[in-house]
Amino acid sequence: MNFDAGNIAVGKDIRDLLGMRSRSALLLVACFTVTYSISAAYGTSGVRSSWPLAVAVLVGSAAAFSIVLTDGDPMPLHQSILLSATGLVACGAVFMVLPVPVHNPAQLWPFGMCTVVFTFMCVRGRTGYAWLGVILLIASSVAWATVTGQGPLYGFAESFANVGPVLMSTVFALTIRPRAKTIFELRQASTERIAAGAATSAVIEERDAQLDRLNILARPLLERIASGVPMDSTEKLACELLEAQLRDSLRAPGFQKNHVIDAVRAARNRGVEVVLLDDHGMDGANADVRDRIHSSIVRELTAITRGKVTIRILPPRRTAMATMLVDTEDVRRIEFDHNGMQLLRQGDRGELGTSSMSVDPTTDSAVEPE
Repeated sequence: MNFDAGNIAVGKDIRDLLGMRSRSALLLVACFTVTYSISAAYGTSGVRSSWPLAVAVLVGSAAAFSIVLTDGDPMPLHQSILLSATGLVACGAVFMVLPVPVHNPAQLWPFGMCTVVFTFMCVRGRTGYAWLGVILLIASSVAWATVTGQGPLYGFAESFANVGPVLMSTVFALTIRPRAKTIFELRQASTERIAAGAATSAVIEERDAQLDRLNILARPLLERIASGVPMDSTEKLACELLEAQLRDSLRAPGFQKNHVIDAVRAARNRGVEVVLLDDHGMDGANADVRDRIHSSIVRELTAITRGKVTIRILPPRRTAMATMLVDTEDVRRIEFDHNGMQLLRQGDRGELGTSSMSVDPTTDSAVEPE
């Protein structure tokens, strides 16, 4: 019961194109209600009862608000069926109490009110049901004119004039609605293209920043190596520290903050073996959580003078977000929860007794020594 008026792209409908989701649209519908309320009040001359006029206004207003507020494109089927009966119900209610002949042509105001509803049904993609509503409206007018002795031609002539607006909206539905789909598709393609361009620019900027950083860090040592002059122990240590730092930048991007990098470098310079691992469980964490974990790591590293430290960001959906295994004279395991707070701290060898415990950071499991 619906002409092929073109379905709009998923997530969008014709209301987005025409601004029907805006407050202005709701204001216009409110004005529509007020206008036909005034028309009903103005057309009470000779009317036997006023309540059917109020019913007609309520029916038309409810239909108008429904067209603007209902999601989906085309409009839901059950609602379209109900709206197609707007003319039959509203006009029928008014016809029951109108004088014969009418005192004023304006007393036939339900025709215009219902025509507006049918026009926007076409806009919302229910052209067939809009025409069903027009047919029912004309039929009710012809029946009223016939029953009241005015003749079917009178009822047909009075109501047929309202076919024009619905015909124009039908042309809109068959031509503009498919174009609306194209507009949404082009808009979506443009948005995706802009997003892709922004992502590419971000990658290029990050690459350039990394190259600049690498140039600053590595060029002096590379030039020193290229000179052919034997390197002393201090320079060799600097090469080892730089190699470890560059490895960390690839293997543990979650720890690439200046104060963490400096603390790790200082610990390695003191002879501490530091291993950084990142399984990306902290990628979605907010800045406060990251800062708390980084600050705790820096604080722990600053106090360590020997041994081995393994710091790992765990995979997503683990109980803890990060772990720090400190193996010096004792073995300590520090865990951080998803708020960046310390979750568990295991004691030194004396507290653990003669059977000490270590933790494999790559499997996140405790290992008892044999």
